[in-house]
Amino acid sequence: MLADTDVRWCQQISIAFLDTGDRPVTAGTVTFGSHVIGALGIDWATLESTRPLPLPLAPGTPATGRWRVCVDAWRVPLGMHLDTRDVTFKWK
Repeated sequence: MLADTDVRWCQQISIAFLDTGDRPVTAGTVTFGSHVIGALGIDWATLESTRPLPLPLAPGTPATGRWRVCVDAWRVPLGMHLDTRDVTFKWK
């Protein structure tokens, strides 16, 4: 789930996780690719940020991670907005 915040250079992101393996996930990160979108819909830049996963993730038990993802305010000038489109995970 993606939601805007009170500032144009941040977004609130929620992701549901489910460990389908037989051991708990005890280490990992999530990387977000946030796109800076201009007033005419042009994608000007993609900025990455990495956060820890909500650990531990127990097998078969759903968990939700929530993050406020922000970039430097000067990277999102007036009339532009942030759109986090890309998400990748790494875990052990």
